[in-house]
Amino acid sequence: MKMFQSLLSFVVVLSTAFATAAPTAASNVLTPQNFQETISQGVWFVEHFSPYCQHCRKFEPTWNEVVAHFENMPDPGVHLAQVNCALNGDLCNDNGVTGYPQMNLYRNGEFVESYESDREFHFLVEYLDAHADSQVVLEEEGSGEDVPAPVPVSTEQEAAPTPTPTPTPTSTSTPSPTAERLVVQTPRTGANPAGTVVSLDVQTFDNFLARGPAFVKFFAPWCGHCKKLAPTWVKLGRRMQHKLNVAEVDCEQYKALCTSQGVTGFPMMFYYAHGAKTEYTGGRSYDQLISFADKASNPTMQVIDAPELEQVVRDNAVLYLLLHDASNPQIVNDVAKSSHILLGSPPVFVSTSPVLFRKYNVRQNTPSVLLAFKDNDAQEPVAVFYPSPTSSPQHADALNTWLHTNRFPSSLELSKNVFQQVMYAPHKPLVLIVATPQGQRAVVSDKLHEIATKWRLRTQRTSSDGTGVGAGTRDVVFTWMDEGQWGKWMKDMYGIKAGTEPEIVVADHDRLVYYDKDGTGHAISFNSVSVASALEAIFAGTARPKESRNVLERVINSLNDTLVYLERSIVAHPYRTVLVILTLIGVVAMALRSMFTDESVDWEAEKRYAKRGRLD
Repeated sequence: MKMFQSLLSFVVVLSTAFATAAPTAASNVLTPQNFQETISQGVWFVEHFSPYCQHCRKFEPTWNEVVAHFENMPDPGVHLAQVNCALNGDLCNDNGVTGYPQMNLYRNGEFVESYESDREFHFLVEYLDAHADSQVVLEEEGSGEDVPAPVPVSTEQEAAPTPTPTPTPTSTSTPSPTAERLVVQTPRTGANPAGTVVSLDVQTFDNFLARGPAFVKFFAPWCGHCKKLAPTWVKLGRRMQHKLNVAEVDCEQYKALCTSQGVTGFPMMFYYAHGAKTEYTGGRSYDQLISFADKASNPTMQVIDAPELEQVVRDNAVLYLLLHDASNPQIVNDVAKSSHILLGSPPVFVSTSPVLFRKYNVRQNTPSVLLAFKDNDAQEPVAVFYPSPTSSPQHADALNTWLHTNRFPSSLELSKNVFQQVMYAPHKPLVLIVATPQGQRAVVSDKLHEIATKWRLRTQRTSSDGTGVGAGTRDVVFTWMDEGQWGKWMKDMYGIKAGTEPEIVVADHDRLVYYDKDGTGHAISFNSVSVASALEAIFAGTARPKESRNVLERVINSLNDTLVYLERSIVAHPYRTVLVILTLIGVVAMALRSMFTDESVDWEAEKRYAKRGRLD
């Protein structure tokens, strides 16, 4: 026993000694006692590590090299330090550390962001040079010449508390050859100053949204997906410091608030801005959330001139171009407000160039027009929208629908990155899906683009006079899916089995039904005639849909919808709902009582009849 205790003590001592052996050169090793005081002044780059971490030990020589590089500079403008998470786990948790090594950037005691790039020497030096806060004042050397300012912080990473929007173009402005950014959103004074996730309740919700754009997560504590998302959401809040307000609502505590916001599952995330609400339906990884938040927090409209358009179209699969009269800059703000629902994708460009007005045959005396370009083709827009000179809710709705309808390329791969955007698009399109066998991606993609282009031209011709297929029909998104990655899902949802030839279905995901027959009743073939026949039959109401859910799933969804409806009724009309429920209980009770009473009377009658028939 004594030998075991001695061995255990030795292991503990050895582990403690190993944990205290920090892989550090000349950088400061910080503790909970001196962390806040140390980083309170200047720029600090802090590595959080564990001596047990293999990646940390592998990274140690590079870290020491970076430390030596900046310590040899007379004015590095940045300080480097470390935190040993094996000894100071609570401090690392407070700093949002989710893995080792994690490097955080701080400025004057405030968290700025976590370093997410490669841990190579030149990447680290380049990153720190861009964020260094140099104190050398060259003007005092007496040269009298203009001296460049210290190394600027990059636009993406800068923690600017009060960004100022660039003025909208006027009749005297001339777009420069280099495109300038025209930010047309409400300035965010003090957005997310602490880099934290704010917990909201009924009392604070509206006031929080009034501060500016916000990204809000609705969750339940018992939800497994919510638990998995929680640390990523905290990390997102830190990354978006001074950029975007980030919050969350506990739907177990505040059910009425979540119901009022249309929460139907967990977790659900909504982006709020300019009085509008947009559901986030993308992926939940840190990179995907950051990509969304960066675009959403800085929506811009870029001013371009005629010579730049060709290159811009080549660089973007889809884009919108607003042509407007220079004397009417207000239309820029109106369109910007509506295009905010796009969250930066596709981009919106602005021009007052008469050359572009003439090139695209914009009718005379038109104050403004929106053009949609797709498939990197600048020859002719695929759709045109004429904004109203006067704002109205009806016009805003029409513009929103137009922006959503034209935001996808003519055809695209339905991958996990765009699945939610396509299948849950607000304008509820039909989605044509081509199950693509392995080795046929390129062939299917090219042919599907051809079919989609023919359908678009067909609908444009028939909708020009308000009759035919294109009039009043839903948008159709043409997609293809890799059978190797999505084979099981397509089989479960649409009964598609892996084969050597592409199979086609038209999904109405809003109703959870699909169509696999064309107008002649045969399986949809992979050609423009059969596809057009199927779509025409769907729009004519003659096609028979099939359920993409089995019977059990439909019953469960029906029960869920009933419970959700009941919950909303209770929240909206509590007394009326209680009265209805009590009335139903009373009716059921009376029916049961009547049934049992009748049975009792019948039993007594039978008993008397049986007694009269006895011989004794």
